[in-house]
Amino acid sequence: MSESAKRIGVVLIGRNEGERLVRSLDSVVAEGRPIVYVDSGSTDGSCDAARERGAMVVDLDMSIPFSAARARNAGFERLMSEHPEIELVQFIDGDCEVLPGWIEAAATTLDEDPEIVAVCGWRRERKVEESLYNRICDVEWRSGPVGATPNFGGDVMIRAAALLRVGGYDPTVIAAEDDELGVRLRQDGGQLIRIDRDSTLHDADMHTAAQWWRRAKRCGHGYAQVASLHGAPPERKFVDNLRRSLLWGLLVPGGALGLTLPTLGLSWLVFGRYPMVAVRVARDTHHKGFPLKHAVAWGISCALSPFPEVFGVAKFYLDRLRNKRPEIIEYKGPDA
Repeated sequence: MSESAKRIGVVLIGRNEGERLVRSLDSVVAEGRPIVYVDSGSTDGSCDAARERGAMVVDLDMSIPFSAARARNAGFERLMSEHPEIELVQFIDGDCEVLPGWIEAAATTLDEDPEIVAVCGWRRERKVEESLYNRICDVEWRSGPVGATPNFGGDVMIRAAALLRVGGYDPTVIAAEDDELGVRLRQDGGQLIRIDRDSTLHDADMHTAAQWWRRAKRCGHGYAQVASLHGAPPERKFVDNLRRSLLWGLLVPGGALGLTLPTLGLSWLVFGRYPMVAVRVARDTHHKGFPLKHAVAWGISCALSPFPEVFGVAKFYLDRLRNKRPEIIEYKGPDA
C-alpha cells in the first residue's frame, strides 16, 4: 500500500446494485486503500462481491429505518475504527464509479488549502442517451458552480477530522442529507469546493415517468426537512425552493381550479406559465452548451417538478404531525 493510500479511505453504500456495484468497487480497489461497503439488505450477492474485492462489509440492521446518511455514518465509523490514521474519506454510492485520477485530484485540492474540508467534481450519467430521464439527471449533475459551493452530492471527498467535528451525517434526513451536512461543515468554518473535473459515472437507471415523479417527490421532502433544520436566517437553506414548490405545485394551480366558475375559466390562463418556464429553462440550458434534447428534457422537468415535490413536502409535514420517523422514498428497484 502506498503512503497516499494509507491516508485515504473509501465508504461505499448500496443495495441490490448488481453490476453497478461491481463497477463501483473495481473503480476504487486500486492501490489497496481501505474500503468499507455498507449494505442495506441486498439479496443479489452484493456483500460477497465486496468481500471478494477486499472490502470490509457492514450489514445494516434493517429493523431500523434506513437512510443513506445512516449508511454513510456506519461506513465511516467502521473505517475509522479499523484505520484511525485515515485523513480523507471518499464517499460514493453503489450506482456510481469513480473515474481515474479523481481521488488523487481531490486529495491534492484538500492538501493545498487546509480550510477546504470537502471536494466534489462533475458527476456524469453513464447511459445518458438511454432515456429522457437519464438526460435530465446528466444536466442536473452539471448545474452547480465551479469553486466555492454550498453543497455537494453523495460522491464527495471529506476531511475525516471535519466530519468528526460536526458529528457526521444526520441519519434522520432521508433526502438532501448531503446538503444538510454541507450546512454544518460551512458553519464549522470549512469551505466546500467543486473542481472542474469529472469525478464519477452515475447509473440512474431511470426509464419511466413514475420513477421521475418519485425522485422529484423525494426532492420536495428534502426541501421541507432541511428547511425545517436550517431555514432560519442567515442560512435559510431551501426556504426559496420550498416556497416555489408550494406556490407552483399547490397554491397557484389549486387557486386556478377553484376560481374556474367565478372567472368563467380565465383563471386557467395561469397554467400557461408552466410551458413558458419549460421554454425559458431549456433555452438558457442550451445556451450553456448542453445539447438541445438534454436542455428540453431539463426544462420540462423543472417546469413540472413542483407537482410531485409538493407531495414530498406534504409527506414530511404529515409524518412530523404524527410523530412518525421519515422513511426513504425509493425511485428505482423492484420495490420502488
